[in-house]
Amino acid sequence: MRKARILFGFIKLLMPEPLVALLYTGRRTTVAGRVIDAKAQAVSDLVALMRDPDELPPVEEGRRQLAAMAEKLGKPCPDGVATSDIQLPGAMGDQPARVYVPEGGDMLGAQPTLLFLHGGGWIQGSIETHDGLCGALALQAGLRVISYDYRLAPEDRFPAAPDDVLAAYRALISGETDLSVAPEQLVVGGDSAGGNLTACLMHDLVTAGIQPPRAQLLIYPGLDARLETPSARDLRDQPLLSATRIDWYIKLYLPEEQDRRDPRASPMFSDTFARQPEALIIAGGHDPLWDDAQIYAAKLTESGVKAELLNYPGQIHAFMSLTKVIPQGNDAVDKTADWLRRVLKG
Repeated sequence: MRKARILFGFIKLLMPEPLVALLYTGRRTTVAGRVIDAKAQAVSDLVALMRDPDELPPVEEGRRQLAAMAEKLGKPCPDGVATSDIQLPGAMGDQPARVYVPEGGDMLGAQPTLLFLHGGGWIQGSIETHDGLCGALALQAGLRVISYDYRLAPEDRFPAAPDDVLAAYRALISGETDLSVAPEQLVVGGDSAGGNLTACLMHDLVTAGIQPPRAQLLIYPGLDARLETPSARDLRDQPLLSATRIDWYIKLYLPEEQDRRDPRASPMFSDTFARQPEALIIAGGHDPLWDDAQIYAAKLTESGVKAELLNYPGQIHAFMSLTKVIPQGNDAVDKTADWLRRVLKG
């Protein structure tokens, strides 16, 4: 019976959204007045069938699961994009990276660029799991994307990841690599844990007196490791990103004695907001991290920094990586590409 329900769950993902909405008439989850979108409900229900939120896999199995989900539910890198796998500096040595440009473009020369940091709870994810998203942004925005693989926990715990990101940024803007990158032509961004690391980098750059990029892109970022916001409580049982799973990520990432209010772990507590670059922040209303995005955008705005908040009240975590089955993911990619063009090309 369970196998049949899982099979039907996959079938629902392939149905047109209006038909899925009809199937869920009167049965969609509502949290704090936010009604989940039909396809997001279908994904959530399927994930709930396939994994027990309280049974956490070994780290390597979790990595395989994320890679499989990205392959099955996310669109691949589109045609018309050229890529090159390279190495970029990290705090303890070189790390893998991948460069994307529209076909026929220059990989190395000075040009509008997005430095992208993948999500995955600091313990999983890679340039491979986010290959489709990076390729789509490169093609649609008409710019170069550099996707960077920082070190993962638990093999390399905090502060390895933010140290790597800072080292890569320093190397890129100082001319230590073959890529010509100017801060005024650069956006740094990432999703989930990558959004966290983007915000941590902004704190580190201002604190160290290093020129920040033109702008920052935070896609459903995790910004407060205490997990005490209303959305974190209301959505603690959300199948895609339950409280149990978030806590697992954080405990593997942060040493036991680590202060969770440290701005390099929880950039919500940074004192550098007024000196940061403008931002685009994307949030889903059925993501436990919804309030992180709302609060962070407000802090930037109150500090006099332009912060555009792109809210999808009916969406779940990672929806921009589920573009084969969630139409709003494609809409968010389109709008992100439009914003990148505006801030980098005028």
